[in-house]
Amino acid sequence: MIESRRNFLRSLGIGAAAGAAVGWPFRRASATYAVDTDMALQSGGLIRLDSNENAYGPSPRVTNALRSSHAMVNRYPFLKHDEVLEQIASFHQVKQEQVLLGCGSTEMLRVAACAFLGNGRQLIQASPTFEAIEHYAKAVGSEVVSVGLNHGFAHDLDYMLARVGTSTGLVYICNPNNPTASITPRQDLERFIAKLPATVRVLIDEAYHHYVPKSGMYSSFIDRPVNDKRVIVTRTFSKAYGLAGLRLGYAIASPKVVEEMRKFLTEAGLNAIVAEVAGLVLGDTEGLIKLVKRNSDDRQEFFNSAMVRRLKPISSSANFVMMNTEHPAQELIGHFRKHNVLIGRQFPPMNDYIRVSLGTPDEMRAFWRVWDMLPWSKQLMQH
Repeated sequence: MIESRRNFLRSLGIGAAAGAAVGWPFRRASATYAVDTDMALQSGGLIRLDSNENAYGPSPRVTNALRSSHAMVNRYPFLKHDEVLEQIASFHQVKQEQVLLGCGSTEMLRVAACAFLGNGRQLIQASPTFEAIEHYAKAVGSEVVSVGLNHGFAHDLDYMLARVGTSTGLVYICNPNNPTASITPRQDLERFIAKLPATVRVLIDEAYHHYVPKSGMYSSFIDRPVNDKRVIVTRTFSKAYGLAGLRLGYAIASPKVVEEMRKFLTEAGLNAIVAEVAGLVLGDTEGLIKLVKRNSDDRQEFFNSAMVRRLKPISSSANFVMMNTEHPAQELIGHFRKHNVLIGRQFPPMNDYIRVSLGTPDEMRAFWRVWDMLPWSKQLMQH
């Protein structure tokens, strides 16, 4: 399943570049990020609430810059690589040799698996979590140890620590976690990392970092680093920045760790279009604040609509929500697909939970209309 999903994402990147090359206009976005949200409904197309994408796309400043970036699509972005590297390093106040660029942060998971796993090595991860690194670990012959989340849907760090052994090469922490959108507290993570053997590296996936509400429980390992050269932090332009189809992610780690990972990096993997706008994206603080605020409002509206229906979603710190339906997730996925709404795939062992990416208001109204068509939905409201 993950392969077909990745192929689909790759096709989006190709389509974006091709569209720019032939002069197709990017959709105009106003200062309030208004888009034609009911287009899918009018055309009989699919409403996509399945991949945790930013439903509004990039900010107007970035959209305007993208319109002029098509002039570079016939060129390899070799000359832009170091510039983008410097922009990211400067933004995070780290050295350039601490930054590794990739085709989305998912490539960072792949190169980490190649560098630090392999035959006789072990990956430890939560269950459920983002599955990509598990697939990459198995592809290089590693054992994968999956540890269930605790009752608060955070990583069960004590049990994960108990499973660490001499063969453990890498621990994967997705925070906020996908698919649960839950937070594992920063203090707990620091204590956990300090207890790990010196040979174990820790990859902290911060794909959804920008969506996390301000709280003493959470802080980024880039913004507030720990003095531990084994820690790798990954970020992406795919989520809050709204550039999933253009594929840019990066890792920040010690120079030595970056060099070990670089050996397995895709050659010339930087997208020419995103290379033209990366610095602008990072500097567009006002645009990011507006996008994050819009997501926060949409998230609250989702919870309001869920509560009316007597549903209790897991508290979310991302741009998606997971909730227990007390019915097989596969049945609901099929029901929504029948009505042209895509929701997240099933995430064992949470087989009665569904994951719903936050869409535009029109898209979310369509979601709830389809939900209310379930034969047992009214029974829940009456309890």
